[in-house]
Amino acid sequence: MNITELRVVSIDLPRREVRTPQRHPSWALEAEVANPMSRYAKVKRHRSLWLPKWESAWVKVTTEDGTWGLGTLNFAPVLAPVVEHLASQLVGEPCLAIDKLADMMVRLTKPYGSTGLASYAVSAVDLALWDLKGKLLEQPAYSLLGGPQKDRIFCYATGNDVDWYKELGFRAFKLACPYGPADGLDGIQRNEAFVAEARETIGDEAELMLDCWMAFDVDYTVRLAEALRPYRLRWMEECLIPEDLDGHIALRARLPWQTLATGEHWYTSVPFQWALHHGVVDILQPDINWCGGLTTCRRIAAAAGAAGISVILHGGGVTPFGQHFTYATPAAPWCEVFVGSPPGVPLEEAARLPGQTVPRDGWLVPSDAPGFGLEILEDWIHPYL
Repeated sequence: MNITELRVVSIDLPRREVRTPQRHPSWALEAEVANPMSRYAKVKRHRSLWLPKWESAWVKVTTEDGTWGLGTLNFAPVLAPVVEHLASQLVGEPCLAIDKLADMMVRLTKPYGSTGLASYAVSAVDLALWDLKGKLLEQPAYSLLGGPQKDRIFCYATGNDVDWYKELGFRAFKLACPYGPADGLDGIQRNEAFVAEARETIGDEAELMLDCWMAFDVDYTVRLAEALRPYRLRWMEECLIPEDLDGHIALRARLPWQTLATGEHWYTSVPFQWALHHGVVDILQPDINWCGGLTTCRRIAAAAGAAGISVILHGGGVTPFGQHFTYATPAAPWCEVFVGSPPGVPLEEAARLPGQTVPRDGWLVPSDAPGFGLEILEDWIHPYL
């Protein structure tokens, strides 16, 4: 069965009704989060002041018999031409030859760079191909990967409304760190107070992590880690600019006792191979929508599993793609669930894709429908303009 069409599309998803009143607005609307631009006062207050406003869309892959699969495409306005370029070579190829197609896409993007934005486009096409394969074979994506490896997936909640997440039944929590090097010693002290309050809220029997979102340098990370040592962080995440490879080596040498996690902004499998070879990280965190898709995540997990390192996808619990990968993968013990909806609103009422499952009491099981279980009707799909 060959690919007959590969295109960027828009989908008119039905609006989800929120029936339960919120207790107060979500932390994500106003909370300051340390980030790479925090050194510049005009955008320091909130990430929305500098992040791009490019909309998202979808990639749809169709075969000769009319069967189609979908993958989500971030930054659609700038990536539609990349998808068009990929389509020029993938149309006519066998749709089930996914490893071949993944290799072709990485090589096709070499003239303008296979990492960063191009990797987002490759990811979307790759996920659409896996969705298509599941539909053709009438199997959920996790079955294509070998079947369930665990009975259910343990989930941790990311965000700063930890009292609400505890009420929802989560037993592991990741905070978004508010302050970085631009805030000096006062910022370290305020970060410590912030983490101490969260630890008191969740208790000693829960896991606590800290997301640093590319905001720190080596020295600041070491100083903050020492200050936070009494609070028993499960890991510190993405402390450094992702391209600072020497910094990752130095940080590992200076913090041998602290579990370190990173990889959200690494693209293709190459930097993950580098990290494993140099022993700089304890937990790899690719984003399945960004790094190259399910095919790339499988390669990363195979290498990590052989090295005894865990893979915990960035945002893996908030997409059906990450849920299916985690459910089937021995090296992937947990799922991240970013909670940006307001406290008081049940997760079932919060925004999610049709057919996507949500955690209950901190655990989830993916849909067993074909592909990624997306309950999207063809009538909702139209060309992206």
